[in-house]
Amino acid sequence: MSKKTVMEVFEETAAKRSSAPALKVKRGGSWQTTTWSQYRDAVRLAARGFMKLGLEAGQGVSIIGFNCPEWVIADVAAIYAGGFPAGIYTTNSPEQCQYIADHSDSAIAVVENAEQLAKFKAVRDQLPKLKAIVMIYGSDADSDVHSWDDLMKLGAEVPESDLEARIAAQKPEDCCTLIYTSGTTGNPKAVMISHDNITWTSNAAYTALGGNDNDQFISYLPLSHIAEQVVSLHGPMLVGACTAFAESIELLGDNLREIRPTIFLAVPRVWEKIQAKMVQAGSQNPWLKKKIAAWARKQGLAGGYADQRGQGRPMFFGLAEKLVFSKVRERLGLDRCRIQITSAAPISKSTLEFFLSLGIPIMEVYGMSECTGPATISMPDKYRTGSVGWVLPGGEVKIADDGEICMRGRHVCMGYYKNPEVTAETIDPDGWLHSGDIGEIDSDGFLKITDRKKDLIITAGGENIAPQLIEGMLKSIDVVSQVVVVGDRKKHLSALVTIDETKLEALSAAVGEKVESLAAAAGSQAVHQHVLGQVNEVNKQLARVQTIKKIKILPVDLTIEGGELTPTMKVKRKIVNKKYATEIEAFYS
Repeated sequence: MSKKTVMEVFEETAAKRSSAPALKVKRGGSWQTTTWSQYRDAVRLAARGFMKLGLEAGQGVSIIGFNCPEWVIADVAAIYAGGFPAGIYTTNSPEQCQYIADHSDSAIAVVENAEQLAKFKAVRDQLPKLKAIVMIYGSDADSDVHSWDDLMKLGAEVPESDLEARIAAQKPEDCCTLIYTSGTTGNPKAVMISHDNITWTSNAAYTALGGNDNDQFISYLPLSHIAEQVVSLHGPMLVGACTAFAESIELLGDNLREIRPTIFLAVPRVWEKIQAKMVQAGSQNPWLKKKIAAWARKQGLAGGYADQRGQGRPMFFGLAEKLVFSKVRERLGLDRCRIQITSAAPISKSTLEFFLSLGIPIMEVYGMSECTGPATISMPDKYRTGSVGWVLPGGEVKIADDGEICMRGRHVCMGYYKNPEVTAETIDPDGWLHSGDIGEIDSDGFLKITDRKKDLIITAGGENIAPQLIEGMLKSIDVVSQVVVVGDRKKHLSALVTIDETKLEALSAAVGEKVESLAAAAGSQAVHQHVLGQVNEVNKQLARVQTIKKIKILPVDLTIEGGELTPTMKVKRKIVNKKYATEIEAFYS
């Protein structure tokens, strides 16, 4: 693909797909559609509005709010006007908003509603560069706060020629957006993504996925994350497909059935929650239905692995498809979905096999913000359960001498904004991006992640232990939600464990006593013994130095709000270690 700016791609698609649906959102109880020509016009008008409010080329536009048409319009409008959109997670605190808005030199903040506006008002005196705030929903009496309608009216006061000058000044090699890494330690770093980074990567990924203008997506994961931007913003922009916005995370199940996407991206935690609901619903089925489902799942698992080996499926796979799999996909809203994707964090093999056994193979994609999302991809005709796929066509992946995964290509970012020192540490002189992940490539070219380089636990005995590998196995225990393995510089490994709140009924049955809450589970000796017994079964599959000797069941789950998880559901180990220092120390006292 020749080098193009975001504007060139968008203008070409809007011209070709003028009256086709681009965006859908449910308001007033019905789905409303924005066509590609309407989308383009809104972007250009919003860009002129930002210019009227004082946005200069090279300044940031902070955006915070749940996924909606206005979010992506603001994002692309900022790029058109020569600015850098900087997405902020909706769960971020006022202090975190202040850091990103200040660091990105944001002249404008776009906020969803009064709740998000309050965060900026709380730190307004610490943002001297901020000239205006735009509210997507609602209005405010503050003279510096403008409604979305105000923005569009202001845009009409700026000549199109002024916007064209901003567009013409930009080149494919220029930075067009800032992606703030959610960060498991310290303040987030701002990844500089160029026009060529995002347009090339979207093209490479969508070509590999067979993306086309008939595709339908549902957007619900944070748009401040690069994976969601590639899948539901820049990818559809390239092929002229349609993106629908979920009403909320809580209503995702309903919206899936209404939209019936053709490609669906979910982080592991979403897949795990879908799995938990399905298991719970299945437990209520009559005996015969359970027997049929169990038989079908055996066919599904055997068929899924046969597909991966290029072998024929079991004789009765077609019958299982008709009786069970097709009905399951329809209930989930995945009956039109040709590719189900997981990314952003490790997923357990048990979850992958659960869906595989139901004729829903989940494709693992691996990458990071610094390579504009995907470095490897998986496809229904080329995947391996437990591997994160093969190298994105046009990119390169290698394993360094110390086992670190490195990537090179047009998807590798420009570096970190205002941080040349860390840029030099991350991208070497030969253009290789050092991921910080440890992995291996098998003889068929499939990449497997074995651990985080920085997360390696070194025991008192000098053994290097990969905690994520063990955690993935422990999370396959039916009642377990999260696991954090600890034991750095200690004589053995231990684990902090949280219980899946949806499994309390099953847990009660297993231990023979009523367990009504997570706190009750944490205080129950019977629950402790039950989970420890399951842990010991997992230990049998591990080397002696990898085994878990002690566990502590926590009274609450790990959450984003609690600070233990990033918005993409990665564990913040330093935070967990600090928060539960007393419990960890008790393992070794």
